[in-house]
Amino acid sequence: MLDVPSIDPKRLGRLLSEARKARGLTQQGVAEHLQCSRPTLIAIEKGSRLPTPDEITKLSSLYGRSVHELVRPGEHVVDLQPHLRAAANKVEPGNEEIAVAIEQLQRFAENYRELERLMDAPMTYSYPPEVRLYSQVDVAALAEDVAVAERNRLGLGDQPVHKLRSLLESDVGMRIMYAPLPSRIAGMYAYAENLGCCLLINKKHPAERRRASLLHEYGHVIVDRYKPGVDYINHRGRKPANERFAERFAMSFLMPATSLRRRFREVVATKRDFQVADLCRLGHLYFVSVEAMTYRLEGLRLIPEGTMQHLHESRFEVRRAKDILNLPKYSEGDHRFPGRYRYLAVHAYGQAKITEGQLAMFLDVDPVTAREIVEKVGQTCMISDSGDVEEGRFDNLEQSLLAGR
Repeated sequence: MLDVPSIDPKRLGRLLSEARKARGLTQQGVAEHLQCSRPTLIAIEKGSRLPTPDEITKLSSLYGRSVHELVRPGEHVVDLQPHLRAAANKVEPGNEEIAVAIEQLQRFAENYRELERLMDAPMTYSYPPEVRLYSQVDVAALAEDVAVAERNRLGLGDQPVHKLRSLLESDVGMRIMYAPLPSRIAGMYAYAENLGCCLLINKKHPAERRRASLLHEYGHVIVDRYKPGVDYINHRGRKPANERFAERFAMSFLMPATSLRRRFREVVATKRDFQVADLCRLGHLYFVSVEAMTYRLEGLRLIPEGTMQHLHESRFEVRRAKDILNLPKYSEGDHRFPGRYRYLAVHAYGQAKITEGQLAMFLDVDPVTAREIVEKVGQTCMISDSGDVEEGRFDNLEQSLLAGR
């Protein structure tokens, strides 16, 4: 039973107003659903009139939110949706798939903060300084320099980085969600003071594309921190400076010029040649697409300009080439929610801070799947004497190593 008097009416009113707008509903339409007058609904959204438990239940159902999301205690989370919807509507007004994704990103951000509050585990933010773009600056050169500086700040040097999503979450403090978007969209980003950087990356895209999108959005966070946006694979017309910066930053971060030149020259020195097979191996090493590696090498003037066009015209098949070269697939995971988020949810449930139903809500799965996720927390992988990977279970993972200190 809801304890209505304990609910902050102004906070609840804001949440209800934002949820209604996210659904694209009018105040009149919602008032009719509640069988009340429009002035009554306005009073509820302003916080001057507290809704009844029955009204809260009806509104949560109408808005596609759980009652817990609306009445839970804690700091009000900034609504990221209006600016993201405005950015999307400039190109594709009324696209329902994009609207759903934006709503999912908002809910993910709210739930993430709630889990951090429950577990007293706030995220640590470590963002690079903002960079301003001027008309006189060489955007490409600036993006290269910023990418090098950011790699050095994170202690990465110039070597390939594979666990990129985990790195950006743990070392930078970015909230990263994967969700389906129209294939022409790479991702979206938004920043708020009490949330930090929130990214949504298109889950439909292959891992190499998602990695490039992650860093493209990160580039926007560096130069457009307070300007949420939606990024398309192909930008219409001439790319503005911020898009050119984000694109070059991503490629420079993924494929640092110093190590790429060194490895290219090592191949040429050994073989007196640089072949298509070498291109594929280099792309695999840096965990980027063959196309991205080709354009990067062209940009560094290590291979002739137009090489990628030549490969397209010759109908070069990347997948077949990788099979022939026996290049293994990297496993970076495409889970909808990041590992830290899932960890917090499972341990909040383990400490009885949330119910099984709330756990399922946080993980956006059914209760059976939620129980399976909890079960996997107590499992790990072991290497047998024969070298095989086996899944084992340890029942004492919660045994304290600090007892007696």
